[in-house]
Amino acid sequence: MTSKRRYSVEGIVASAIFIALIGIVLIQVFGRTPLFRGPVWTEEAARWLWVWMAFVAIAEVERQDGQLRMAFLADLLPARARLWLYTAIDLVYLGIMGHLAWIGYKTVLRTWNNTTVTLPTTDALLYASGMVAAVLVVHRIVRRLIGRRDLSVTREPSL
Repeated sequence: MTSKRRYSVEGIVASAIFIALIGIVLIQVFGRTPLFRGPVWTEEAARWLWVWMAFVAIAEVERQDGQLRMAFLADLLPARARLWLYTAIDLVYLGIMGHLAWIGYKTVLRTWNNTTVTLPTTDALLYASGMVAAVLVVHRIVRRLIGRRDLSVTREPSL
């Protein structure tokens, strides 16, 4: 396939959220010392940022095709059979992630009016993280499938 870019939107966003998370955790740590009294909202904000960072990072792992896999049986197959196997797995994965995106969307709608404990927003913002991650993963799976199709049309794949 084509060479992958070193940085992506998903990776940059996950990194920025991680930096914000470090800042909020530092506020929490120093807020427990005699230096100053830490704000109450930092605990909830840290949890929310952790969830968002983790979900966006899942899409970055998918972009890099870095998920765990046990390919010892697939490696025994001829290249064309491996292509079909990985395509079938990606199609199932695409269906599952599409369904998870739909569940995430329904959850956002259901929690739209739930107020948070300390943050000036609704719980829907937290639950949107799962939906956004699922949509980003769907995007990456579709791109991989398109790239795999283009590769199989031009030459024998090297998976």
